[in-house]
Amino acid sequence: MSDYSFTHDVDVRYRDLDTMGHVNNAVYASYFEQARVAYFDQVLDVPLRDIESVLANLEIDFLRPVEIDHDVTVAVRVLELGETSLPMAYEVRADGAVAATGETVQVAVDRETKSSKPIPESWREDIRDFEGL
Repeated sequence: MSDYSFTHDVDVRYRDLDTMGHVNNAVYASYFEQARVAYFDQVLDVPLRDIESVLANLEIDFLRPVEIDHDVTVAVRVLELGETSLPMAYEVRADGAVAATGETVQVAVDRETKSSKPIPESWREDIRDFEGL
């Protein structure tokens, strides 16, 4: 858990639960998204409306259930800086214990052409500074 320098608190809502009383597996993707948006906002100082990237890949490993009364945080880090891609790792922590891990790949895109484009240099600098890459 020490490899992550960014965390984001997430509120577990009643609507997040499945019939077993656990957070539904599909909701973890939303938790990743909330943390990723917070990361971009804080580390890159880029609001959601200005993030020119799309989610290209998502993987989640479930380790233990999350319940409504758990204190949940999502840790996020950038794994590396690709030319157009930004692989990110996540840990969902429930009451301090890792409940799920995962990775996503964001790809920078040109809004007009809908094609991939190089990651902005300002993002690279901010991520390198924050992550120590």
